[in-house]
Amino acid sequence: MAPEDLKKLVTYKMPFGKYEGRLIADLPGPYLNWFAREGFPSGEIGQLLQLMHEIDHNGLSSLLDPLR
Repeated sequence: MAPEDLKKLVTYKMPFGKYEGRLIADLPGPYLNWFAREGFPSGEIGQLLQLMHEIDHNGLSSLLDPLR
């Protein structure tokens, strides 16, 4: 993880699926958990979803507040 990845979480939007258009940082925990169970997509979006899952799972979402 690079520091700029945290900024991407609050600027990149989900490109597909039920939450298309929602910021990665605003995706609900159960949706992130589903990806963790079923597999994250490949590429940068998968890496960002995995990072957001770790942040959400560990209760660290408030770390993103200053970046918003």
